[in-house]
Amino acid sequence: MIAHLRGRLLSKNPNLAIIEAGGVGYELAISVPTFSGLPAPNNEVALHVHTHVREDALSLYGFLRQEEKQLFEKLIAVSGIGPKLAITILSGMEADAVVSAIRGNNTAALTRIPGIGKKTAERMVLELRDKLGQFATAPAAAAATPLEEDVMSALLNLGYQRGNVERALAKIAESGNGTSFDSLFRQVLANLSK
Repeated sequence: MIAHLRGRLLSKNPNLAIIEAGGVGYELAISVPTFSGLPAPNNEVALHVHTHVREDALSLYGFLRQEEKQLFEKLIAVSGIGPKLAITILSGMEADAVVSAIRGNNTAALTRIPGIGKKTAERMVLELRDKLGQFATAPAAAAATPLEEDVMSALLNLGYQRGNVERALAKIAESGNGTSFDSLFRQVLANLSK
């Protein structure tokens, strides 16, 4: 069972990393947050690893943060969620936000993740709500207004990253500007272009 891997990063892309350790190249499935935190290829890297064994495959899943690995292991314990879907969940939403959504019974937020339907979101909440005590509670994000949801949807459809759009929306909400869709959309777009 491989639980931790330290070595030279040979290559990386948003869902896969190859690390050479002891002359062997290990292929690890990774989440987008882990990809974002990895150094450039040919640098030393250390990842927490979950080894997933099936009768027809041995797969490695790598995480920069121990908490992300622990949440991954909680997610795959939910019936109907396999390792690939768990990686998709951790790529579609920050780990702290996933924990907050599950604790807060926020199935609407969970269903925004690709591959998560209403029943799967409800199952995640039901099976994990009381099992996430080890995770620090992130401050709850303010609920987005319908106007902010519309602007968020429009920008996501244009290819912007959810986290960047949420931060830009939060900055504009603090200033109290943006009373119409057009004005809010333009302000967020300008903020994203900086």
